[in-house]
Amino acid sequence: MDLVIRNGLVVLAGEATATNVGIADGKISQIGGVMTGTQEIDATGKFVLPGGVDPHVHLSPPRTGPGVNSWTDDFEIGSRAALAGGVTTVGNMSFPRKGEQMAAGLERDMRDAAANSMVDFFQHPVLLDPDAEGIEQISQLAASGHPSVKMFLSFKRFDRDVEGFLRAMRACAAAGSVVLLHCEDAALMGCCGELLKEANLTAHHHYPETRPVVAERIATERAVGFCEVSGAATYIVHLSSQEALEACRRGRARGLPLYVETRPIYLHLERSRFDETDGAKYAGAPPLREDSDRDALWAGISDGTISTVATDHAPWTLEQKLDPTLGAADLRQGMAELETMMPMLWDLGVASGKISLARFVEITSSNPAKLFGMYPQKGCIAPGSDADLVVWDPHDSRVIEGATMHSAAGYSPYDGWEIKGWPSFTISRGEIVAAGSEILASPGRGLAVPRQSFKRP
Repeated sequence: MDLVIRNGLVVLAGEATATNVGIADGKISQIGGVMTGTQEIDATGKFVLPGGVDPHVHLSPPRTGPGVNSWTDDFEIGSRAALAGGVTTVGNMSFPRKGEQMAAGLERDMRDAAANSMVDFFQHPVLLDPDAEGIEQISQLAASGHPSVKMFLSFKRFDRDVEGFLRAMRACAAAGSVVLLHCEDAALMGCCGELLKEANLTAHHHYPETRPVVAERIATERAVGFCEVSGAATYIVHLSSQEALEACRRGRARGLPLYVETRPIYLHLERSRFDETDGAKYAGAPPLREDSDRDALWAGISDGTISTVATDHAPWTLEQKLDPTLGAADLRQGMAELETMMPMLWDLGVASGKISLARFVEITSSNPAKLFGMYPQKGCIAPGSDADLVVWDPHDSRVIEGATMHSAAGYSPYDGWEIKGWPSFTISRGEIVAAGSEILASPGRGLAVPRQSFKRP
């Protein structure tokens, strides 16, 4: 064997079993039995987990040019953070630029990732204009290994051509492509923003009022209806509220191919954070919600209504987030979470008893791998699967300090939190790519993951 991991608690089919794992030629070759390795890791007292699959990151800018602001992390920086946090595969949102179709933006982002990423990757082409050419590209992209498309109900252009976007969803259903939907209603948010400006309520702590729960609920209910009529596998990104979750629960109860993602910030933070003097740093889309919403999301993870937890990693510097010229409706959305997602879910989820070890593996690895056509190459520990593994130390306690982490943001929304449970080693295709927070990989080692058309899990 090229590498043997000995004496770990290996998570197989949701259960931790004390055994050894042998790796050869980048694949898991043997589980249990006699084996020797050129390299060996002693995992005594530690868990061996499948590498994390984060299906929702932003590591390529949607546009560039003078005066254009964008998030701080690119494929090289973001993949460093991913490996330090136990994530071995990422799904990037690929935006076309003005005048482009999806294929052009995708080609550019594939080149970028191939040259700079340290983790394996896949791309979600973003459909901004559902014209005849854009809709035609859906089947072409799916056939070439990109069976997913992102759409935004939060953009005004969605309602300007909702019939076109529905045609696009029907095309996705025919092509076996998953539709990712950002569910916030553009008209309602625009109205709320205007009302706040008229009342001169422009301070950052009014940010949640610019994107209220009703805007998320209405958009989510529409998304459920679009799923039902089009037949497309529909994946609701970064769901934040109990009301939106209930709309999805009802749709799933009717047997719809409907899947829900939430973000770490909605599990660990709540609305009162905006009352802090630097509360603008917590801005995301949707905003942080109430304690009751947070409890509902944890329950949704536990009962299976929520399929995945993903970061929506799109960080800015603290200076950019706290820009005093930005009104309540204009705050910069996004933050760094690739390095902390799995440790925080472990400590505040598994170790606290909120979720089981099996659910942890499902929401961070196997479910996204299945939904986006990569399973069992990714998302499990099995002979023949890619040797993407994390040797996890449940006793390693660290205080989060964003300034010393790998993201260029320079801060974390969880600065000062003490979290127990971190990767000791991260392994990608049989290569030890991180030892603790030390990154041992080089830019460009990440590979595009071949994907299959959607098959219902």
